[in-house]
Amino acid sequence: MPTLKVELGERRYPIHIGAALLARADLITAALPTPRVAIVSNDVVAPLYLARLAGALRAAGVRVAQIIVPDGESSKNWSTLNQIFDALLAERCDRATTIIALGGGVVGDLAGFAAATYQRGVPFIQVPTTLLAQVDSSVGGKTGINHPRGKNMIGAFWQPRLVLADTDTLSTLPDRELSAGMAEVIKYGLIRDLPFLEWLEGNMERLMARDPQALAFAIERSCANKAEVVADDEHETAKEGGRALLNLGHTFGHAIETGVGYGEWLHGEAVAAGTVMAAELSRRLGWLTGADVERVRRLLARAALPVRGAPLGVERYLDLMGHDKKVIAGRLRLVLLRRLGAACTHADGAPALLGAAIDACCA
Repeated sequence: MPTLKVELGERRYPIHIGAALLARADLITAALPTPRVAIVSNDVVAPLYLARLAGALRAAGVRVAQIIVPDGESSKNWSTLNQIFDALLAERCDRATTIIALGGGVVGDLAGFAAATYQRGVPFIQVPTTLLAQVDSSVGGKTGINHPRGKNMIGAFWQPRLVLADTDTLSTLPDRELSAGMAEVIKYGLIRDLPFLEWLEGNMERLMARDPQALAFAIERSCANKAEVVADDEHETAKEGGRALLNLGHTFGHAIETGVGYGEWLHGEAVAAGTVMAAELSRRLGWLTGADVERVRRLLARAALPVRGAPLGVERYLDLMGHDKKVIAGRLRLVLLRRLGAACTHADGAPALLGAAIDACCA
């Protein structure tokens, strides 16, 4: 069982990665201030894994409340968040009750935001069950909900005490969800880990066939990359680079998700199309070659991901991107590629090039 650490001083926490971890109640109880938890899951994951996790905890003497929310990105809103608060209050959960997120990125974001705000903050644990959540959203403490004008615009930084990534849960993951998670895996190679990118190019078929060893390696390498970035820039305040680099493709991708309606595109699908846009703009700025862009596009396509954006029109893209959290003093900062394996943040100095890149990738 590989264990990584997110180094945040007194708030440092482990990431456990391996098979059959849902039954390892001891890993969770070690992080609990009191033997009481509220598990938040959704109506797809709960029938598969909630009984296993809750049963292991109850056998270890932990009192367990269960909260089930609707599945899907469209449920990441105030209404669902309030449903979690209603259940916590009905169960008389106190400030020492630990909220556990059992599910993918949506459940993690909702449960984490509830943990950050319920009674001004309660302990939180992530038990991610999708590839995307295991390699990205469960690590780093970003929580929140969507707004009709923009994705993830309301939220808080609230670090978990523990991330427990049971790779067995990937066996029930739909193929489309596996591909969506692969977009975030590929991201790490593109932004800071060229050897990993090259490994992905040589092993994508193994990953898509769910080879256990290949998946375990990809998850561990991705988490190691994210843990390092988060430890250096927890709240994404670095003026150059830093945690913002983890958002390669996300500004374009969030525009797609908002523009077509939450849930129509999976997050990873939108990020994949956005990554191609970022690579194309990088080429137009003279940083990447045409062969580099094709290399990015080909790897994403091998992961069964879209490489063209939704046909929203350049004007709509730019309007939606103007609501991005990386806009500072009215200037949009994009994450682009100086070269494969090295990302940078870039303020919008060439709107014509940006519009042309979007247009070229949505034709």
